[in-house]
Amino acid sequence: SILVRGNAIEALGRAAALPVDADTVIDARDMVVLPGLVNTHHHFFQTLTRNVPGTQDCAVFEWLGRLYPVWARMTPPALASATAVALAELLKSGCTTTADHAYIWPNGTTLDDELEVAQEIGVRFHAVRGSMSLGASKGGLPPDSLVEDEAAIIRDCERLIDAYHDPKPLAMTRIALGPCSPFSVSADLMLETIKLARDRGVHAHTHLAETVDEERFCLERFGRRPVELAEHLDWIGDDVWHAHVVHASAAECERLGRCSTGIAHCPSSNMRLGSGSAPLTALLRAGARAGLGVDGSASNDSSHLLAEARQALLLQRTNGAPAAFSARRALLLATRGGAQVLGRDDIGRLEPGLAADIVGFRLDTLDLSGAAVHDPLAALVFCRPPDADFAVVNGRVLIKDGAFVALDVPQLIERHNRFARDLLEGR
Repeated sequence: SILVRGNAIEALGRAAALPVDADTVIDARDMVVLPGLVNTHHHFFQTLTRNVPGTQDCAVFEWLGRLYPVWARMTPPALASATAVALAELLKSGCTTTADHAYIWPNGTTLDDELEVAQEIGVRFHAVRGSMSLGASKGGLPPDSLVEDEAAIIRDCERLIDAYHDPKPLAMTRIALGPCSPFSVSADLMLETIKLARDRGVHAHTHLAETVDEERFCLERFGRRPVELAEHLDWIGDDVWHAHVVHASAAECERLGRCSTGIAHCPSSNMRLGSGSAPLTALLRAGARAGLGVDGSASNDSSHLLAEARQALLLQRTNGAPAAFSARRALLLATRGGAQVLGRDDIGRLEPGLAADIVGFRLDTLDLSGAAVHDPLAALVFCRPPDADFAVVNGRVLIKDGAFVALDVPQLIERHNRFARDLLEGR
């Protein structure tokens, strides 16, 4: 049994040996119980544009080009809806802590719109204040209408840190800073952002080495490969994490690992957009911190973190080495690995003193029958990824008996579908 007092784990052991009777009891027989899963990369707003015709078979640059004009119509209520949907999906999959990289701010949208929803739902949230400043007229990929003034970006980053960042153990909300990518921001903004992040003690995040097109752009504009550019701009180290890192050479993996840079591995998105397969085992062997990311729900079309663990396992085996990546290693990426990427030592494990973020998955189901009797833990990864039967975050029960305790899911779906239709139709 696990005894929780307030928002932390107090003790583990046989129920009869625990010091007090609990006010609330969850019967977890016939379940696997895990620390809450940790998602290290997402774009909540993209739940509004998943599975859009005309984007289903595109590589990243073309995909972005087709969706930028759609995202430009997003409003604060639409972003709030997208945040609620993304968080609900993640929670249902057993994810209790997530980062989100939001980098488009049209029509008065702000990161506050996401933060308010996350606080209401109760998921542990690392909100990344993303930015784009290099529009098409200056050689960047995004349209000029979607980029921001760099001084205004820095001011808003400072505001958000002051208003929301909580550095204390068991914090529910932390802020990170995240210029979007080498093809959408200037080198000056990258330098200013990492300086601000380090001055204020917050982490920094960006996309890196995702595609061949990005590599070509960096060579033509900066004379450096993406990883070389990150090193040149001081965007490496144990306070930085990068999404994707698909196109990194063996030497670049070694350099990223030596400085303990974090990696958000997004296998489904990398396959969906034809970006390639990240050298995950090489990065881990070199010492990089690595966790999983579902990425935006228009490049993955799902926000199921346990499914992402399964994809990570399968993708690492496509080189003909079935022993290259085990189910337990995939689950470590989804828990401790993700916690390390986000710079946290208070989540990702079931130990006294750590956060009471606990999830349970039923084993007596059709999908796991014939598998759970042999290896219950591995069954979660090898078989169809199940949804959580219960989820506790910060000591609060948010899912019980497979259902959300406080969310009105039908209403959430109806509202979100309306926003998604209106966004695509320009209404």
